[in-house]
This record gives sequence, C-alpha cells and structure tokens, in this order.
Amino acid sequence: MHTLIIGYGSPIRGDDAVGPLLADRIAEQLALGHWPAGTQVQARHILTAEIVADLKQAGRVIFIDAAADTPAGEVRTLPLKPDPTALSTMAHFHDPRELLAWCEGLYGSAPEAWLVSVGGAAWDYGHFDLSPSVQAALPSAIHAVRDLCNRATAATAH
Repeated sequence: MHTLIIGYGSPIRGDDAVGPLLADRIAEQLALGHWPAGTQVQARHILTAEIVADLKQAGRVIFIDAAADTPAGEVRTLPLKPDPTALSTMAHFHDPRELLAWCEGLYGSAPEAWLVSVGGAAWDYGHFDLSPSVQAALPSAIHAVRDLCNRATAATAH
C-alpha cells in the first residue's frame, strides 16, 4: 500500500514546526531504508489544494501537525474522514478533511487517513525551537506514524 506522510506547520512559530520537522526526520530514515516500501514523505508549511492530486495516488495518508487543544507533549492519533463541512479560509491553508472531501468528490474515492498530532506549548512568531515537552515527544510521534505505516503494510500482505 502506498502511504503518503504529510507533516505541516510553520517553521517560525515554535512548536508549530513539529509537523515538517518530523516529516524531515522520517524522510532521512526513509532514505536509509528504515520505512516500508511505498512510503512517500512531504514537509509543508501549509496544506494547499495541490495536495489533492497526491492524495489520489495514496492508499493511506498520515498528516502530522501540532495541536493547540492537546496537553503539551501529548501525542494523539485520530482517524480522519472526508468532511466537506470542514471548510478553511481557503486563502492560505486547508483542513485535511476538506482536502479528503475534495479528493473524494473529484476522483470518486479518498485514501484512508490519519492525523498524528503533538500538543504544543510555544507558538510565538520568530521562535525556531521546539519546547522541551514537544522535543521529548518526537520519538513517540515517529513511533505512532511508523505503527500506522506498518499496519498498512501488514494489511496488504494478508
């Protein structure tokens, strides 16, 4: 199963950088062959409409983002479903469920989708470092993404 991992967030807003930072770390491990075949990784500042074409090609997508509504350093894994009511401002970014709904509407189906989020503590502009609690959560977040990839691989093997 082709798995697409998309880590997104602003690299200049402290803990909001956790998504692209984790995507970069996973991409480094992927280059060394430490992830299942068929895994693709993208690090992005924001989710844009162009991602829908990439979603069409995936059997599973895992979004990685920081969360303001989760205790700092807590890793949460949630399934996502296409939701056309999850509308964003459409000016600069989109909600993952909105993009899944676009994929379903345009192409007749959407991939299985998950959100792995890490609760953040520091969101200041111009702040390039992760808070200690988010830094400590990085291994757990990578483990959560790897578990989802391995489940996808095991499901296709049977």
